[in-house]
Amino acid sequence: MRNDRTNRNLWTHSASPAPETAPLSGDATCQVAIVGGGFTGLSAALHLAEAGIDCILLEAMEIGFGGSGRNVGLVNAGMWMRPDDIVAAMGETVGGRLVEELGDGPAQVFALIEKHAIDCEAIRNGTLHLAVGEAGVKEVAIRAAQWRRRGAPVEALAADRTAALTGARGFAGALLDRRAGTVQPLGYAHGLARAAIAAGARVFTATPVLDGRSDGNSVILRTANGEVRAGKLLLASNAYSGVAPSMPWSGHRDELVPMYYFQFATRPLPPDLASRILPEGHGCWDTGLVMTSFRTDKAGRLVFGSIGALDTLGRTAHEAFARRSLRALFPFLGNVDFEYWWDGKIGMTANNLPSFHRPEKNIWSIAGYNGRGISPGTVFGHALAQVTLGNDEAMMLPVTQPAPDALRAVKSAFYDLGAAAKHFIDRRLG
Repeated sequence: MRNDRTNRNLWTHSASPAPETAPLSGDATCQVAIVGGGFTGLSAALHLAEAGIDCILLEAMEIGFGGSGRNVGLVNAGMWMRPDDIVAAMGETVGGRLVEELGDGPAQVFALIEKHAIDCEAIRNGTLHLAVGEAGVKEVAIRAAQWRRRGAPVEALAADRTAALTGARGFAGALLDRRAGTVQPLGYAHGLARAAIAAGARVFTATPVLDGRSDGNSVILRTANGEVRAGKLLLASNAYSGVAPSMPWSGHRDELVPMYYFQFATRPLPPDLASRILPEGHGCWDTGLVMTSFRTDKAGRLVFGSIGALDTLGRTAHEAFARRSLRALFPFLGNVDFEYWWDGKIGMTANNLPSFHRPEKNIWSIAGYNGRGISPGTVFGHALAQVTLGNDEAMMLPVTQPAPDALRAVKSAFYDLGAAAKHFIDRRLG
């Protein structure tokens, strides 16, 4: 995984080892080919292999190279949109089913972790959506009411209870979702890959797809060292679809707006300080206009993140903002040193919901998780596996046509520059 002057990823340092893989060498045939070695592709490969299907997964870099190995590690229920808004956008039947199945997503994730004994620092004590100001209190109250109407074990917390569960200053309340939890995300990806391989899936890394074609009955994918001929194809590269610029059937590449999210991780904190931060192991994110998140890892590091890229322009502003934020949230920490820092791309869609395409009769593509990758990726990967087995009803999203966004580059730059500007200003007087 990328480890240069702008990225030193904690997850690559602390993840359980990836299974041994190699590039494709020579031609191969299979029933189902999968492009993308993140949560979606790995979940699909695992479920297909367990069903006795001969499948090949091709990953351009290495397992979890994209968002799966760069995210915060929050195993949240649903999408970030309110459940009622999803139903309003998609209709009661489709939207209601999507809310229900993604609401149960964390259960599927943690069941796989238990079933396959995946070593990924899994904690299922819930997550906290932290309220910033009165507007934030209203937001989490609305979300709590909507989820409770659906029977979800969520609770809106007052400021004092929020302070006790976070150890942080400045939040006016929170939504505690007990369905959710945290994982070491790259460790989870490695575990899915190991389980898929054990079940019979063939996984090839460092194998970008250079181009592809269909002869009506089969899909042929060309790589540098051989071709894969498959009866069916699943495209699951999401925000990293641009890794194979000449890949056909990749309508998602032109409709997703890339948004970067960065994280900084401290050195392991002394036990007396670490015990005062998130004592029950919750992961957190807030209702701020430019969202921030924080959590801890098994070693006692504090991991802080927000929107923005760690490029030449943004790195200084984002790092300074992270330091100021941690001083404001946890004054008892004093000045902290960062041991790790990294960023990754999120695939944003125009309607803030995932999109599901079927460019040909035997090809399916899904992308656009809008910052929610772990649970949806796992759930959608399972659904994709079922679809290739002939169960079209397994996918809870409707098939849509790609909708290219001519302004995607402008929007991506706006996210990046806007976040850098806000982080340059924020908390300077705090």
